[in-house]
Amino acid sequence: MCLIALSLQVQNRYPLVLLANRDEFYERPSAPLAEWPEHPGLFAGRDLRGGGTWMGLTRNGRFAAVTNFREAPGARFDSSRGHLVTDFLTGSFTALDYLTELQPRADEYAGFSLLICDAWGDSQADSQADSQADSRDDGDIGGMYYFSNRGGKVHALAPGIHGLSNHLLDTPWPKVAGLKSALRAALQRPDEGRLLELLHDSRVAVDENLPDTGISPEWERMLSSRFIQSEDYGTRASNLVMLGWDRVATMVERSFGPGGEFIGEVREQFQIEPVD
Repeated sequence: MCLIALSLQVQNRYPLVLLANRDEFYERPSAPLAEWPEHPGLFAGRDLRGGGTWMGLTRNGRFAAVTNFREAPGARFDSSRGHLVTDFLTGSFTALDYLTELQPRADEYAGFSLLICDAWGDSQADSQADSQADSRDDGDIGGMYYFSNRGGKVHALAPGIHGLSNHLLDTPWPKVAGLKSALRAALQRPDEGRLLELLHDSRVAVDENLPDTGISPEWERMLSSRFIQSEDYGTRASNLVMLGWDRVATMVERSFGPGGEFIGEVREQFQIEPVD
């Protein structure tokens, strides 16, 4: 992914609401959101070149998403960052144990930020969720964790609205701050279509607010919008993930082609069944 905003234990019906755009070159082959035949219960898109995925959710409540860390071109890496997601989703480590195991070998990958969660699993993070006990139907969502190999230690996310793009968590880039604010407002009436439309804002930031990440000003300007459109590179997919207190998961993905042309929409809904 290249832009994520998430609500964690804020909305009364949905402990997790997540919006994300995946930006990529159109020539890179990929498959849309679907259940993976070789891993029943895993729902994700697929990078057909690297073999992994940018975001996924499983029937037993494991969630992961990865973003690239934007920096000047450097060394090439053999390990695909998409496997960070699939390795967690298909594994048995808790979220915190997975990141603890990953830290010593994180420099095997190009710059990344990783969000992972074991929903309704054993949370090892401090939680402030007791304030919402009256809105729960069945227990507490597990801990959501963040780690970047450009940012040091593992963080447990506190309840609230968080945003991530191609830098560290909650870095206030214009599109991150704007999407977080829009998500907060939309949570009052969390309609799927309305939430997805928040990802389709193609306005660019004014030059004085652009970050300086080592790429050309032209690219900084183009990449500053939530929804990126060009003939070669742009937003390939817009995703919505909603987890309810009733443990019903909803995933929606809209796919786009060159110039932002709409291709299609996929919707998956299933019951989360945590492993005892």
